[in-house]
Amino acid sequence: MKRGHLETYPTKILLAFGEAISGKEQFFTWLMENKYPELAALAKSIRGGENSVQWLIKNGFPQFAAFDSAVHNDKRAIMWLHHYKFTLLIRLADAARGTPVAIRWFEQNNLLIFSVIAQKIKSFVDQQTFDVHKRRF
Repeated sequence: MKRGHLETYPTKILLAFGEAISGKEQFFTWLMENKYPELAALAKSIRGGENSVQWLIKNGFPQFAAFDSAVHNDKRAIMWLHHYKFTLLIRLADAARGTPVAIRWFEQNNLLIFSVIAQKIKSFVDQQTFDVHKRRF
């Protein structure tokens, strides 16, 4: 498995990741204990954890830090992901923002787990108020 490319993680791991995004702490712990700290950190980052963003960058997962910013339509992060060919992360960020063409792409390519993850991210983000102090990519 190529770490840092969401499409290479087993479905079971991606399901746990989605639950961690939803704020279910036991799935965050499970990811940590089962050697997926990068997904645990990404889930925390999506939920607003600045320390998690720094952990991702420091530990070799800058694409996940960029993805977190891309979810919020940060153009620099999207360009960075594009430059390094993280196409799936760009599509997932688009789907998490509710872009119909991105959502349809996951459905048409039988990648429904990513539609579920996008919906969980969108649901969380839609419930948040904008924090001017959260650092962007």
